[in-house]
Amino acid sequence: MLDPDSEPWNIRSARTGIVWPALPAGTGSAALALLFQLEQSQWCPAGELRRRQRSQLQAVLAHAYETVEFYHAWFDELRIDPATAAEPETFERLPVLQRRQLQLAGELLKSSRVPPDHGRTTVRVTGGSTGEPVRVEATQWNGLLWRAFTLRDHLWHRRDFNASLAVIRFTDAEATMPPRGQATNNWGAATEGLVATGPAHVLHIKSTTDEQAAWLAERQPEYLLTYPTVVLALARYCRRRGIRLTRLREVRTFGEVLEPEVREACREVWQVPVVDAYSSEEFGYLALQCPAHEHYHVQAENVWLEVLDDAGRPCGPGEVGRVVVTGLHHFAMPLVRYDIGDYAEVGEECPCGRGLPVLRRILGRQRNMLVLPDGRTRWPMIEVRDIAQAFVELPPIAQYQLTQCSLEELELRLVSLRELTPEEEAALTGYLHRGLGYPFRVRYRYVDEIPRSPRGKHEEFRSEVASRNL
Repeated sequence: MLDPDSEPWNIRSARTGIVWPALPAGTGSAALALLFQLEQSQWCPAGELRRRQRSQLQAVLAHAYETVEFYHAWFDELRIDPATAAEPETFERLPVLQRRQLQLAGELLKSSRVPPDHGRTTVRVTGGSTGEPVRVEATQWNGLLWRAFTLRDHLWHRRDFNASLAVIRFTDAEATMPPRGQATNNWGAATEGLVATGPAHVLHIKSTTDEQAAWLAERQPEYLLTYPTVVLALARYCRRRGIRLTRLREVRTFGEVLEPEVREACREVWQVPVVDAYSSEEFGYLALQCPAHEHYHVQAENVWLEVLDDAGRPCGPGEVGRVVVTGLHHFAMPLVRYDIGDYAEVGEECPCGRGLPVLRRILGRQRNMLVLPDGRTRWPMIEVRDIAQAFVELPPIAQYQLTQCSLEELELRLVSLRELTPEEEAALTGYLHRGLGYPFRVRYRYVDEIPRSPRGKHEEFRSEVASRNL
């Protein structure tokens, strides 16, 4: 429920002369109505939450069969009755939809009869860092849900809307380019026209770490929202240069795997926590960090999320598997049992009392799995402490990216103040061999810049071998 000790929200009224109690405009009222329900559903016992999910899952599956050519053929071929498709024994017979299938199906995955009251349909394009972007369609209803879940995240973490927010991310706005970026009087689309907030400052990701640090030092925000790798680089830069962010209360991250060292750096340098969010362009919010713990709660009101092992069986607590998602509200272009390419570890029931399922860790993209010469795949353990420490002990290195070029060879690209000595390269190669579990040949390449993906993400490890199998 709402925290009685939290600062009351300054809701914007859309009625002339009415200041309090406020009645916001239509979409704002709808977002608050959804938030009211989300505040209650989070406390449902797991069984009751699952029952409600299945009722919505049944609605979207029936719609998919009736209006989407791809799923109509799929269900008929498997002799699945759409009237009972959400039942466990039936739903689990449905095959997992792969990225390549989604790309090839194209128009066949679009609904021929999108409910008119779901609003206008728009196209979303995934980041395409694999070089294979995916186009999906969503409605205004999906956007409204995104707004409500963003408000849930603010509420969970008791953010002060009167405070200032700084955002460093990819944007389409030329005004956000460095060195000044763009300033607005509201935090963004989730709160605009609904809740009065402090100012927001936005800087494009196409900015250097020193530009970002100077920009933050000048603005001194209470909240910072950006990618985990940006946070880590900023924290290390600020520590070296003695730059202080005296008003910072919380760092919010998204878009990349959040490694433990990012949390550690924020606690050490700025004495603030990190709150992470797990989302995708295809579905919006998948999981949000628990307000009482560092693990994640699946946003079960938005998605049916499965974590499956290599045999397609559900993983239990402590087990790692691939993330397979069904959108519960995707009526323009239903995505059923879609393998989004991520891996996650299932968590135990949360002590906070919420019935929402738990993910202990988000482990990253399938394209970032290391392929050993015998064909086995494993998560590249370049984040283990001894390898991370190796980069700390080599101060010339500002950024790195490791690429698996073949089953036997790696390329390590370095942005460095100078080239490493042969002895330093040998020591670093040794760290990599121990962390990766195989004596790969390591080719060093010194570059001026490691470009991010089109959506502003940085990948510390890429596998050209694994990507061929997607």
